[in-house]
Amino acid sequence: MKRFGLAIQIVVGLILGILVGAIFYGNPAVSTYLQPIGDIFLRLIKMIVVPIVISTLIVGVAGVGDVKKLGKIGGKTILYFEIVTTIAIVIGLLAANVFQPGVGVDMSSLQKTDIHTYVETAETTQSHGFVETFVNIVPKNVFDAIVRGDMLAIIFFSVLFGLGIAAVGERGKPVLSFFQGVADAMFWVVNTIMKFAPFGVFALIGVTVSKFGLSSLVPLGKLVLLVHFAMIFFILVVLGIIARISGIRITQIIRILKDELLLAYSTSSSETVLPKIMEKMEKLGCPKAIASFVIPTGYSFNLDGSTLYQALAALFIAQMYGIHMPISAQITLMLVLMVTSKGIAGVPGVSFVVLLATLGSVGIPLEGLAFIAGVDRLMDMARTVVNVVGNSLAAVVISRWEGQFDTAKAKKYISEVSGKAA
Repeated sequence: MKRFGLAIQIVVGLILGILVGAIFYGNPAVSTYLQPIGDIFLRLIKMIVVPIVISTLIVGVAGVGDVKKLGKIGGKTILYFEIVTTIAIVIGLLAANVFQPGVGVDMSSLQKTDIHTYVETAETTQSHGFVETFVNIVPKNVFDAIVRGDMLAIIFFSVLFGLGIAAVGERGKPVLSFFQGVADAMFWVVNTIMKFAPFGVFALIGVTVSKFGLSSLVPLGKLVLLVHFAMIFFILVVLGIIARISGIRITQIIRILKDELLLAYSTSSSETVLPKIMEKMEKLGCPKAIASFVIPTGYSFNLDGSTLYQALAALFIAQMYGIHMPISAQITLMLVLMVTSKGIAGVPGVSFVVLLATLGSVGIPLEGLAFIAGVDRLMDMARTVVNVVGNSLAAVVISRWEGQFDTAKAKKYISEVSGKAA
């Protein structure tokens, strides 16, 4: 069984799903039979994310027990996220300007996709300003936040609760032991659920390919390829440089997370791998308090792949319509994206919703999104991988910045992973 590790099983599921989807293209039976399997897998993952975040964060914060120290970590984390996501926006704009993916696209050959659900979400979220987003971080009812999966509100409560456990000293130890037990039990559940991952990948990719087929890629092939190349460039060059400054190679992080990256790419969901990357970054030498705080927070504030894509897609639509975007307009677009990409984090179809909230402010037609919605899933796969790598690296960066990164532990874990790969 060791020969057929999770990564190989996921690849087999991915290939079989593509084959089944291509063979039965346009057949609604594929969705009827396979969609429930994919949905069950995603539900299993979503079921465990909140308990893991709450339990690990409470245990980690209680271990720190210092409000000032935690505040310093929080400030550095938000500053780092803002810098890296801004670089991602710039890379997206540069890629669109250099390669001009929207120039010469025949809109009459493109199929429009219904995007009314995204429009409704955008209209709802636009009524909530940037300030209100920060107000909503404080939950009125923590149980309501847990039910809705409101990650920022859950993080806020868990941090306060962890500090409270540390403050009461000996009386808090039984509570701390309880949450440590919950965390350990939930990681066992994660490892059990991951055995189902190849089936979930097979079902989800099979349904996707059967719906849009491979022929729909041709008119928008340049955009899809450019998105993938821009994402690879961002990981290897931008995140690669940041990793080297932090004393680690980006290829080492990719090797450690190979199973999770394959899963994230196949399912287009970074949520599916959140528990495992928290666990692996801790094994790599990041303190529990930092890994359990930085990574879930990054899921709302550090979506590098999503912001890169949003900048690229906005210019693609402008080029497709023949709209000239001077430098001033692109700077405005960058500034708007810096706000909107944070302001409505955590909503379904976030990249599309951000684009809907942004395009109008720089005079780009919103209808252009309907042309690229059909292949959005393929680009979502790429940006999900970047989001996962970016947030995993962020835990290392903040740990190193705080002088708490365990280099000896990292070397040991990297050699263990390299030995297994060999």
